[in-house]
Amino acid sequence: HLAKTLFACDELAGFLTACALVKPTKSIQDVEVAGVRKKMKDKAFAKGVNREDVIKGAEELKVALDEHIAFCISAMRRDAEKLG
Repeated sequence: HLAKTLFACDELAGFLTACALVKPTKSIQDVEVAGVRKKMKDKAFAKGVNREDVIKGAEELKVALDEHIAFCISAMRRDAEKLG
């Protein structure tokens, strides 16, 4: 189960970081699920992130993609200071 969780969160964490860095505040605190979903459709944005892996990761955990994104945003927000 740990391997599935790491797979599901790895690519998404990188993508969420990229989403945060384009915000004026450069903060994960300002990243929202809708904005992440919109950015996922833009293939030029964070093109090194494999969107299929993000989607597949949520599927392997048996959670909806929006729920998975929200959970990861929340987790990153809690440790934002440590994560820089």
